[in-house]
Amino acid sequence: MPWLAVSLALGAAMLFAVGAVAQQQEAATYPDLHGARLMLRLLTKPRWLAATTGNACGYVLQASALAVGSLIVVEPLLVTALVFALPLGARWNGRSITRTQMLWAAALSAALAVFLIAGDPDGGRNVQPFQAWFSSIVVCGVIVVAAGGFALLVGPPMRALGLAVVAGTCVGLGSALTKSSVYYLTHGVTPLFSHWEPYALIGVAAFGIFMQQLAFQSGPLEISYPATMILDPLVASFIAVNTLNEHVDTAGSTRVVIGLCVFVLICGTVALARAGAPELVVAGAAVPD
Repeated sequence: MPWLAVSLALGAAMLFAVGAVAQQQEAATYPDLHGARLMLRLLTKPRWLAATTGNACGYVLQASALAVGSLIVVEPLLVTALVFALPLGARWNGRSITRTQMLWAAALSAALAVFLIAGDPDGGRNVQPFQAWFSSIVVCGVIVVAAGGFALLVGPPMRALGLAVVAGTCVGLGSALTKSSVYYLTHGVTPLFSHWEPYALIGVAAFGIFMQQLAFQSGPLEISYPATMILDPLVASFIAVNTLNEHVDTAGSTRVVIGLCVFVLICGTVALARAGAPELVVAGAAVPD
């Protein structure tokens, strides 16, 4: 196990958690602003800018982790940001986090640990020709279109879930592009900008950040953040296997264990989203929105 990559990834997760909570608080204060108007307003807010700077530092740690470790090791560890973000967000927003939410967050972290130990991921390449990327890009595009369409058809807070899926897919693709870009950077600035991956990374990252802020605006952190953090490692791991030739141990019972881990990740995300859905008070009674 590359422990340096693990340590860097956990550090990145902590910074991402703090940044996400601060960004969600700021974005949620402007429910009447949409699209570019929302981003322009956020760009003038010191707290949002400070949170974004923290996220940038977290991204540097993530990129450093990817330089010394595989996507399948680094990206799942970023889900531990949920364990930091959920209680922090509840405290800052004056809400109490339930025992069920904390149990699901712990289950997500445990599933990741089991996956890393059982799967024993290794191998892989840092770069591949565009032809090898094509199928992965198509899959990501389909997810983005489907989730984006879902977000357009539903109202808050479920719109936040659809937008978060779009953001998480972009983050996962961006993580894979980061690994290739970091490899080029180790050979100099000229090799970096003579390949398509860095330019794709800039576009995907900008779109993902934009979608995440819209998700933060549309629903509470319990809905708008878990889906992003779960989709990131799932998409990145898919690309790692499908494009970069990384692999995990899938022999015998290991395949069942890995499948159960993925099942827990998906169930945990759905449970956290449902638990975070707000309630409307009508005639003294709580009615689900």
